Amino acid sequence: MKLNEISDRPGARQNRTRIGRGIGSGKGKTGGRGGKGQTARSGVRIKGFEGGQMPLHRRLPKRGFNKPFRLKLCEINLGRVQEAIDAGKLDIGATVDAAALIKSGLLRRARDGVRLLGSGELKAKVAFSVWGASKSAIEAVEKAGGSVTILAPKREEAGEKAA
Repeated sequence: MKLNEISDRPGARQNRTRIGRGIGSGKGKTGGRGGKGQTARSGVRIKGFEGGQMPLHRRLPKRGFNKPFRLKLCEINLGRVQEAIDAGKLDIGATVDAAALIKSGLLRRARDGVRLLGSGELKAKVAFSVWGASKSAIEAVEKAGGSVTILAPKREEAGEKAA
């Protein structure tokens, strides 16, 4: 068998149906669109129209809320940071911040900041400068002898607001 002798299995390729080419073709006159009206026209059709009955998308209740100014943070786990250190992609002598993580290939872009998460194990002594970090991540970094600087502004506690 040669490469030029290979062909598709019978029935794998189907010829394109030419519509609107006369009654004899079987797809002439209305071109498979039925009768007249809105559905026969080009570009318009009432999606979700249920014959005058209240459509499903209007019967169901609205739920939820999207914060318009929410921050889009990049999340990174300590395990991935350790892998990059082991591979020699990340320099632990300098402070590890968003720019260092992008340069090492761990992140594609910084977005609004980086949040450090505690999944995985960190063995190296690293100084992090990130927007936020979970409690478990801070504990793991400090246990390894490193430090975490949080760039996010301090949030007021509920008790302090009332006072």
